[in-house]
Amino acid sequence: MSSATMTIRLESEEKTLILDYAHTFGISALEFIRTAALERIEDALDLKTWEEVKVEFESDPTTISSAAIAKKYL
Repeated sequence: MSSATMTIRLESEEKTLILDYAHTFGISALEFIRTAALERIEDALDLKTWEEVKVEFESDPTTISSAAIAKKYL
């Protein structure tokens, strides 16, 4: 995967807050921002998946025990 540059504009206070926070945890501001952004995206995708599965379950709330699954497939 090739890397690319992204520039963001922050208020001075926001920049200071991010730098201080990252420094507190011993990581770079870049690593903090990258991790925070990717985790936010992952959380949103997980929530979307959960909502879809919830609708599917509500339409057919039949469940199968882990023992029954193990008996069938193991």
